[in-house]
Amino acid sequence: MALSPLFTKVSFGDLAGWQGDDKSAAYEAFRRSAVQSLVKPYRSGALGVDFGAFAPAYDEARRKPELAGDAARAFFERHFVPHRISPEDGGQGFVTGFYEPEVEASPVRTDRFRVPLLSRPADLVDVNDADRPVGLDPYFAFGRATAGGIVEYHDRGAIERGALDGMGLEIAWLADPVDAFFIHVQGAARLLMTDGTVKRVTYAAKTGHRFTGPGGVLVRLGELALPDVTMQSIRRWFRDNPGRIEDILWRNRSYIFFREAPVEDDPLGPVAAAKVPLTPGRSVAVDRLLHTFGTPFFIEAPTLSAFGDGGFSRLMIAQDTGSAITGPARGDLFAGSGAEAGEIAGVVRHPAAFCAFIPRPLVEGVR
Repeated sequence: MALSPLFTKVSFGDLAGWQGDDKSAAYEAFRRSAVQSLVKPYRSGALGVDFGAFAPAYDEARRKPELAGDAARAFFERHFVPHRISPEDGGQGFVTGFYEPEVEASPVRTDRFRVPLLSRPADLVDVNDADRPVGLDPYFAFGRATAGGIVEYHDRGAIERGALDGMGLEIAWLADPVDAFFIHVQGAARLLMTDGTVKRVTYAAKTGHRFTGPGGVLVRLGELALPDVTMQSIRRWFRDNPGRIEDILWRNRSYIFFREAPVEDDPLGPVAAAKVPLTPGRSVAVDRLLHTFGTPFFIEAPTLSAFGDGGFSRLMIAQDTGSAITGPARGDLFAGSGAEAGEIAGVVRHPAAFCAFIPRPLVEGVR
């Protein structure tokens, strides 16, 4: 598979901020992918970055548990060649942010805690082109198994009106429907249980419906101006308009189901699509159809200051994906866990330049 013409080879000297970026955490994140790839290889993306070409870098990373400073920089320079990514429309790349919320939750329903997070129902089945029923939207990767065959699954409104009640799917109960919705958006959460324990939930499956963000809905309704849309402004609008929450949220037909997961390393985030825990400030979600998990990206967003760098120039590792993350120069930056991380992630909507690090075997023609 040839490399996509969207890639343009550059030098490390062309990357503003490359020398000043501390790559220690990025190396640790990369090494986690190297170890995980022994369990299950990553799928190669459509832009031609062959997973097999990562073998020399992964082999060395697995042998060297810690590299910092110049040694970490030399590792990436030794194994990769930077390539700028040019969006197909000729425009700029774009980054947003995501995080792992921390919310109070109850193991049982109470007068206060009335909003459930649900596990995957038994009648939710994966759908692919081989078994897709005639007439089912090709977008759907999930469906509902019935006696008459696979049909479209219940959407958010139907589920929240009780379509799955009585099935025993409740993992935990929350007090605020908006908190629950943003956990669906982020795909994971740490739950501070009323019994004193901490529980983590992470993505298990979804209904398959297309995602419709509340920010876009509120802009179309004239409730918010597009430049003002952040997670914080959306939350404020819901707080000021409690009677309209269901109307807005049910326009997003997509619904997420969760599974419980351990909190093994407190500073790290949940295990995501690349099957490794996310590293705050160093893991990025990308379009997994185009890119190969484990790929390092150097991302430059000069107007982004929320991460505290006075402009963003960082080496990131592709370790997650999302339905809203589409295109070759589109990324979602993982900010960490908790309210402080949410304050960072919620305001990230910035143009950015993307540089993918291509394994040298693909560029130099050697294995």
